[in-house]
Amino acid sequence: MALNITASRPDPALLDLPWELPLETWPEDNLAALPRGISRHVVRFVKLSGRVLAVKEIKADIAEREYQMLRVLNRLEVPCVEPFGVVSGRLDRQGNALDACLITRHLQFSLPYRALFSQSLRPGTSSRLIDALAVLLVRLHLTGFWWGDVSLSNTLFRRDAGAFAAYLVDAETGELHQTLSHGQRDHDLDIARVNIAGELMDLEAGGYLEAGTDPVDTSNQIVTRYAELWAELTELERFERGDRWRVDSRIRRLNDLGFDVDELSISTDFDGTHIQIQPKVVDAGHHSRRLLRLTGLDVEENQARRLLNDLDSYRASQDRQNDDEEIVAHEWLTRVYEPITRAVPRDLAGKLEPAELFHEVLEHRWYMSERAGHDVPIEDAIQDYVATVLPSKPDEATVVGVDTVEMPVVAMFDDL
Repeated sequence: MALNITASRPDPALLDLPWELPLETWPEDNLAALPRGISRHVVRFVKLSGRVLAVKEIKADIAEREYQMLRVLNRLEVPCVEPFGVVSGRLDRQGNALDACLITRHLQFSLPYRALFSQSLRPGTSSRLIDALAVLLVRLHLTGFWWGDVSLSNTLFRRDAGAFAAYLVDAETGELHQTLSHGQRDHDLDIARVNIAGELMDLEAGGYLEAGTDPVDTSNQIVTRYAELWAELTELERFERGDRWRVDSRIRRLNDLGFDVDELSISTDFDGTHIQIQPKVVDAGHHSRRLLRLTGLDVEENQARRLLNDLDSYRASQDRQNDDEEIVAHEWLTRVYEPITRAVPRDLAGKLEPAELFHEVLEHRWYMSERAGHDVPIEDAIQDYVATVLPSKPDEATVVGVDTVEMPVVAMFDDL
């Protein structure tokens, strides 16, 4: 049997990796120091051609199916890891067959949930993670994707201006349909609720869960949060003919949630006294797309909202409200954003991604101004932040907290 590599952009350096060895025995020289979550499969991070890849050892047919599913989800612009390739036909040095490996690109600055709880976090972290997972699940369901294994373990999280953005990691059990039935969506929610409760109970037993957090009550929040968001995005709204302003109001509410409406279905009663509206196609990333168009910055949705707010403040402070928005945005980028993000010393650059750093500097500036009783220049805020706050943060570009496989686990609820 010959080694077979399937990849959209194959890297010859893949041939240099020790595929003849079981993944759990790969030498440290090939591995990257990144925290691993708990999985029923062996997963390792490897260094290859200046990038970091996640390698998961599974059966060949499952690896190929998941690889193809992730490719489809990436084309649909669903938040998920990017597939890199599949390696099958592996034999050990005695000629015995080894499982295939699914390879995905490591999502930079992403955090497994257990690594997050190994740090000192703000109160409400578990609720913010649930909110992020609910948004991800809604986005998946809108595309017709049934996950089948919703859990914190199968999700990666990136910081997003005080909140989190969630990314699907494991699509092994997923199915893609034209649309999902109510029962399919409820099934995913039931799986999520049970898995999350178990995962939080493990954290609680290990002393990692914030005091006063009830695992069951917290896990139930995903049902409530999901229902609220799904209703806002999809429900039919009926109003009097004279209340046409409610069409714009519905669109603005969706924009505030970070979604764009590509098409509205608008109909009237037979006598024309009532109007009904319903979003037909909803795309996520309203603020991030606007910021990308204005500045070229590709960031998370809440980060984009925060940066746009600062851009609006800059326009007002410079009395530039009537000037071309793209010109002012370029000026803000070169005079405010870039000087602040470039002020971080090289040895601290891996602590936070630039957009999250800028958000934290704005927060730090607000607290400094409150203490001082007057506005503090952002240049002073970045200097103080770099000196007093940033050095103590974990290096999220490489290593976050502890290797989460070493955190005690009381009950294996992951990957149920």
